[in-house]
Amino acid sequence: MIAVSAESRLCPAAWTGIVRLGDAAVITVPDEAQALLFRRAVVDTPVESLMRPGTLRALLPVVDVLGPASLAYLSMDDFRPEFGGTAVGCLPPGHDGLRALAGLVGPEDAGESGIDEIDSPVFVVRDGPEVVAAAGYRRWPASTAHLCVLTAPQRRGHGLARQVASEAVAHALGAGLLPQWRARPAASRRVAAALGFREIGGQLSVRLGVGQGVGLAVR
Repeated sequence: MIAVSAESRLCPAAWTGIVRLGDAAVITVPDEAQALLFRRAVVDTPVESLMRPGTLRALLPVVDVLGPASLAYLSMDDFRPEFGGTAVGCLPPGHDGLRALAGLVGPEDAGESGIDEIDSPVFVVRDGPEVVAAAGYRRWPASTAHLCVLTAPQRRGHGLARQVASEAVAHALGAGLLPQWRARPAASRRVAAALGFREIGGQLSVRLGVGQGVGLAVR
């Protein structure tokens, strides 16, 4: 399905967002002109191929790509909570400690985590006053809780991400939401799998060079 949505939350503004779940896909485009390009280009393209940047570059005037990332989901029955020995606290979204953690890891990691988009309570591990791991979620449509997790670089590999993410997942399930985990790095995907998430799809965002004299290849 291709839908025109200039304010789609599946991708950055003016980009196209592609989400695949199983053998179905939703494509959101910013305007009718780009909708026409996609309808002409991908009409016979298998759904799984939509997650391959090379395939899209061969069909469309793609000038920038974000992803692909895996999409995983978790039911109450599959949840495997993490019971670690480190105390986990709770902070409100936008707390100064979270901004400090985002500054510590840099804009790329912070942006990938979505830490500044959380609208749930944020579950954290501290080292003294410093937040070294944090997790929460942002509510998406259809009662979906999109998980956001971030750990300080020097504290990665010690199970802190699993601990804070476990608390965030438990909170989402308790609120009757469906936890969603989007990840590109292998380490993040391993954390999700350890908690019981199952990968069933993917997400990719592309920016088209329409209006810039870029040609379009169609079959």
